[in-house]
Amino acid sequence: METKYIFITGGVASSLGKGIISASLGKLLQARGYRITIQKFDPYINIDPGTLNPYEHGECYVTADGMETDLDLGHYERFTGIETTRDNSVTTGRIYLSVIERERRGDYLGKTIQVVPHITDEIKRRILLNATKSELDFVITEIGGTIGDIESQPFLEAIRQLRWELGPGRALNVHLTYVPYLAAAGELKTKPTQTSVKQLQGLGIQPEVLVLRTEHDLGDELRSKVAHFCNVDVQAVVQSQDLPSIYEVPLNMQRQGLDATILRKMGLPVGPMPELGPWRDFLDRRRRASRTVDIALVGKYDLQDAYKSILESLAHAGTYNNYKVRTHYVNSELITPDNVADLLGGMHGIVVCPGFGQRGIEGKIVAAHYGRTHDVPTFGICLGMQMMVIEFARNVLGLADANSREMDAETPHNVIDLMEEQKAVTQMGGTMRLGAYDCILRQGSRTAQAYGAGQTRERHRHRYEFNNRYLTDFEQAGMQCVGVNPGAQLVEIVELPAHRWYIGTQFHPEYSSTVLHPHPLFMSFIRACIPND
Repeated sequence: METKYIFITGGVASSLGKGIISASLGKLLQARGYRITIQKFDPYINIDPGTLNPYEHGECYVTADGMETDLDLGHYERFTGIETTRDNSVTTGRIYLSVIERERRGDYLGKTIQVVPHITDEIKRRILLNATKSELDFVITEIGGTIGDIESQPFLEAIRQLRWELGPGRALNVHLTYVPYLAAAGELKTKPTQTSVKQLQGLGIQPEVLVLRTEHDLGDELRSKVAHFCNVDVQAVVQSQDLPSIYEVPLNMQRQGLDATILRKMGLPVGPMPELGPWRDFLDRRRRASRTVDIALVGKYDLQDAYKSILESLAHAGTYNNYKVRTHYVNSELITPDNVADLLGGMHGIVVCPGFGQRGIEGKIVAAHYGRTHDVPTFGICLGMQMMVIEFARNVLGLADANSREMDAETPHNVIDLMEEQKAVTQMGGTMRLGAYDCILRQGSRTAQAYGAGQTRERHRHRYEFNNRYLTDFEQAGMQCVGVNPGAQLVEIVELPAHRWYIGTQFHPEYSSTVLHPHPLFMSFIRACIPND
């Protein structure tokens, strides 16, 4: 069949969960046997989120082909199991950069470059791109931001044009809005939704489906009212109420017939409702888990979105180990040798989180030391692994001033050093070692046992690496370098075999954990954290 296009837009307020709705819809269509992909178009002018502050934008997710992207791509992959690429993430910055580069080459034959048609044409080209590269039944495109944002208008104009160009049954708009509850009046208010839809209609787009985000059940009467005022079929008004877990959303959408409604509107047979057996099994295990394991997340950001993929990976592993994972944010800037026992003493496990820069580094080193000397299962990721290496160098190898060149350019013991290919790099954005690389695992190591294989391929995002000049010293003292990239001989994994579980990875395993396929290292870590009753 010809590829069909679903556009997800949002109104009233940001952060309503367009990414979760997009991922849930993708999962439901996938369960019906359709080949799908999901892409995110962000209106900000940055080329990518790689240089953005996590406090403003959450974590930076990295695709296997080395693109720094919005965290919503993590949701897409975790829900559907598809592997996204650089073509699944587009920003205004990338659109304008492409158009400007073409103008500099003379591709426009002297024409005046304008938002319409040149910017909108480039947006349309990008929307259609994934379907030209592979056979897809559905392309779901999430538009970041909110209706009414100035920066979103070129994307909405491109959608308007595409809907006409593709013809009947080929394109459809799902609009997500917020229905607030006024406690003083005891009423749910639909006027913000009506206003948002009118804004969308004013731009030439009539939504076919409305998803209403709410904390309270809306009821049939209110849904009928919204349908009447917004020119939408009542069965196409779906509520997205707060749920215990984001993984409940696909089933909630399925119960209300979101996927069936879309198929009907696009002229496709609905057929029987998919059972989603493995997904339901995951949720059943999650609900049945009654015991809890406490994990400390040691990092400098006190917000969950900065470590979103780590949190979800821990949750996946906890579920499949029949435990609930309770995470505790421990600000690494506040950790000292005097208070570390108070902060980490009650934890079953420690994750030393990734990051960049000097802030909070010494606290991470103290946390790594506590985990090592108290035999607490400890998992260091990227910068966290590097802090484990520095701690070991200082306190076991006796190199008191060991450090990373990132933190101290003059350190005489640069056990972590700038990668050779990074030394000539001057630009910050998109220039790190990014994407998936092979890693050979040492036979008999705890890491190889966790993977159940002799090699793996994992995603990276870093500039600094373990300094191989110190490799022999580390291994003789007990820290084994059990994972190595076969091409660059870069040390990817360190572990302490004598410890209950003490492993650091230069790569980001959290990017590869999905609902139905939890990452083996997180599975092994949580298993080691479970207290012996």
